[in-house]
Amino acid sequence: MQNVFVYIEIEKEEVREVSQELLTKGRKLANQLGVELHAVVIGTNIKGKVEEQILPYGVDKLFVFDGEGLFPYTSAPHTDIMVNLFKEEQPQICLMGATVIGRDLGPRVSSSLTSGLTADCTELEIGDYDDKKTGTLYDNLLYQIRPAFGGNIVATIVNPDHRPQMATVRSGVMQKALYEGACKKEVVYPEVKNYVSAEAFLVKVLTHKVQAAKHNLKGAPIVVAGGYGVGSKEGFDQLFQLAKVLHGEVGGSRAAVDAGWIDHDRQIGQTGVTVHPKVYIACGISGQIQHIAGMQDSGIIISINSDPDAPINKIADYVIVGTVEEVVPKLIKYYKQNSK
Repeated sequence: MQNVFVYIEIEKEEVREVSQELLTKGRKLANQLGVELHAVVIGTNIKGKVEEQILPYGVDKLFVFDGEGLFPYTSAPHTDIMVNLFKEEQPQICLMGATVIGRDLGPRVSSSLTSGLTADCTELEIGDYDDKKTGTLYDNLLYQIRPAFGGNIVATIVNPDHRPQMATVRSGVMQKALYEGACKKEVVYPEVKNYVSAEAFLVKVLTHKVQAAKHNLKGAPIVVAGGYGVGSKEGFDQLFQLAKVLHGEVGGSRAAVDAGWIDHDRQIGQTGVTVHPKVYIACGISGQIQHIAGMQDSGIIISINSDPDAPINKIADYVIVGTVEEVVPKLIKYYKQNSK
């Protein structure tokens, strides 16, 4: 008991990458706590098809719930399974992806168990908490860390008394890696009917369609990102030209998205995509906490900004002081000349 659990999100028989990222983090947390890493996956006709996408990430025990009506996802049966399983297993931590499904399922499970939940965490750590009001010292709590108040501060949230400690994390925030240590890799196949009531299946999905991504911003080795300092939608055309010659992708800050200069699915930051490129070129981006949370793990950060004191310059490896209109055309010109 008191183990770390990860909810595995799937699309038919394919495990979503965010779940593998959370397994990697969950394994580290479990090792720190000296407990096991458990995972639960729910779907239809998935037995024997998902296990090898999950176990290599350090899972000690995998619960596979396979039954009719469990895919596509609907709220009631998945909530019943998670709540009843957690009543049996009594985990101390549960991690979910901050996806459409995770945002629906997480609050339902936490509400049913009166456990609380922190959404959109950017970091997860284990630490102690000294409650000055009651004089109680709690050890080995989950630090649920996320930007707050519009990204102006970073808040560390703890849940001393209720279990499980639940958190959702966006795709790309954690980095996945196969686990090289020893783990049990036990798989169990519980009877679905013992966890779900017949009434839970009253809602059925008539059509299910998944739209493919328009770009590969998350996996791009080079990202050219623009902020409000780009100045206009036409200014972003230059960024697309630079990204094209560099074989990269274009992203933007929330301010640029709100201004209508770039599509929302290209937004980088706490409320957008998290990226880990080898090179990140920030054009006219001030560097608020919310944006930095989505790109701070980039290999090399280059800042182009007319303000030498812009916050993003503090984390940049290279700073070019100048306007986007001045600098970007020169970068395009010189790269084309030197790439022949």
